[in-house]
Amino acid sequence: MSKSSKAVKKPMLLLFASLFMVSVALTGCGDESNNKAASTEPSKSPDSGTEATSKASTALDHSKPLTITVFDNAANYQGEQKGWYGKLIKDKFNITLNILAPQVAGDQLYKTRSAAGNLGDLLIVNNNQLEELIPAGLIMDLTGKLKNTQNLSKYMDNHFKPFNAAFQKVNPDGKIYALPTFEADTSPTTYSEQIPYSSPIMPWDYYKGVGAPKLNNLDDLLNVLKLMHEKYPKTPDGKPIAPITLWKDWDSRGTMENARWLSNWYGYEQPEGTTTIQLNAKGEIVPLIDDNSMYKKILQFYYKANQMGLVDPDSPTQDWNKVSEKLTNKQVLLLWYSWETGFYNSIERGKKGDGNVAIPIADTHIFQASDAYYGNGRVFAIGSKANDPDRIMEFMDWLASPEGLRYYVNGFEGFNYEKTADGKFKLTEVGQTAFQKNTPVPDEYGGGGYQDGQSKLNTMIISDFAKDPKTGEFYNSNYWAATIEANKTALTTDWQNTYNAENATDYYLKHKMIDIVPNINTSLGSDSSDIKNKRSQISDYVKNTSWKMVFAKNQAEFDKLWEMMKKDVIGLGWNDVFASDTEKAQKIVKMRADALAKK
Repeated sequence: MSKSSKAVKKPMLLLFASLFMVSVALTGCGDESNNKAASTEPSKSPDSGTEATSKASTALDHSKPLTITVFDNAANYQGEQKGWYGKLIKDKFNITLNILAPQVAGDQLYKTRSAAGNLGDLLIVNNNQLEELIPAGLIMDLTGKLKNTQNLSKYMDNHFKPFNAAFQKVNPDGKIYALPTFEADTSPTTYSEQIPYSSPIMPWDYYKGVGAPKLNNLDDLLNVLKLMHEKYPKTPDGKPIAPITLWKDWDSRGTMENARWLSNWYGYEQPEGTTTIQLNAKGEIVPLIDDNSMYKKILQFYYKANQMGLVDPDSPTQDWNKVSEKLTNKQVLLLWYSWETGFYNSIERGKKGDGNVAIPIADTHIFQASDAYYGNGRVFAIGSKANDPDRIMEFMDWLASPEGLRYYVNGFEGFNYEKTADGKFKLTEVGQTAFQKNTPVPDEYGGGGYQDGQSKLNTMIISDFAKDPKTGEFYNSNYWAATIEANKTALTTDWQNTYNAENATDYYLKHKMIDIVPNINTSLGSDSSDIKNKRSQISDYVKNTSWKMVFAKNQAEFDKLWEMMKKDVIGLGWNDVFASDTEKAQKIVKMRADALAKK
């Protein structure tokens, strides 16, 4: 999945406890247009009648092929968008996407291209980068263009204007330069998903196979992982199973990504744009290098797991693509992103009691941000030197249309889903497993494997937790009435009976084991050149040392590395960066308090 979302960054991405949700957070969906590239007619969907993608779309000339260079921080893929999604946008807009992915090419790509004065045509960048790009003149003012859109214009007043206005220091006139990603239409304090974004998740059949012991703490978790691994060392077809698998290529914010997210299990987040702090729901700040920090606790957990032989030996060298293969093959026992379940879970497997589910640990207290009403930390923008910005805007407007969202989130009608008698949607038998099986797509839609051909943008402007006007249900197929009914399998009912809860979020709320805080999406201010340099050096040092600690030969070496890191980062300017991060955190604390006051 995407980093994103991480979103995981990350799938990213996207981001959910879904059978099919990985297709949202990881890549995307869509193909069902019969429009020809040169057509100047309003865009149409076979199932929805005319859905104009732009009020001005009929004035645009689509006869000339247009290649859009997409600088995309969310992408896990670099190169030309191919497959069925590539054919869809080629047929519909005569557009080809050429994706540049820092997650593939490295962070230097942003520095090199921005220094050259041309980051790309369509930009998907982080909030802190947006704050640099506005004064540098590298992105376009979209205010006037948005007024002429069919879909995006609906979000101008309540979403786009407030977000852009927060960049007052570099945008005093309140112009709209960027469109936040994954915006929900619920409320700023609602959490809609059935499982927290990060929480302990394991295979239900394997967990029950070792007696389903109650887990009181992380030591209990390690012990049950050991029991499970001893009983289930390999998949039925002989592939090795790893209790815990780690990967480096998502490491960001100056920390080990896999450790950062497990800190959420115990009530702490590391805010976007910071490197040195962890923050809880009460607004309390703990330095990352504090001996009692949750970050250190999670590093210790991974170290102990490795000492017990529970960490995948591929971890130091593998990338996310390799991990996703293992998830698809059920070669991993502990998952911690909700959307990871979508790599393996299916209704058919659920009928047999097979699938990954939440397994609560009694001493956890999960930190969970609400739905991303104002977006989630990245934005769509158009480069100031973009070729044919009006056609790019038309494409962006379509991405936010009901048709565009259906493609991205759920694929195409007749293949992935179909209408029900009451006018709603349900997944087809093929659609239930098209992502996991990389099901071949009919040639008329572009051929190739379904997963291979999904949208490589790996992010959306509007969230799947927005209502489809055609059905009145979320775009997220997990929340369709038909899916909920179909998903009443042996897996879900057994879990519900065991934990006396409707779903994982319900369980954590009932037992007061979760804090849901308003999702704040804003700029925390750009770093001065001095802070930026210090932050970069500290980030590299902390990430590298964290990995060394996990694979330390003994506890003495682990402790030595920690003490050395605490000392060395001070010399790299830790105190200055910590002061900057603490100031940034105060803005988050205030905005969360304001959101709760308006509730």
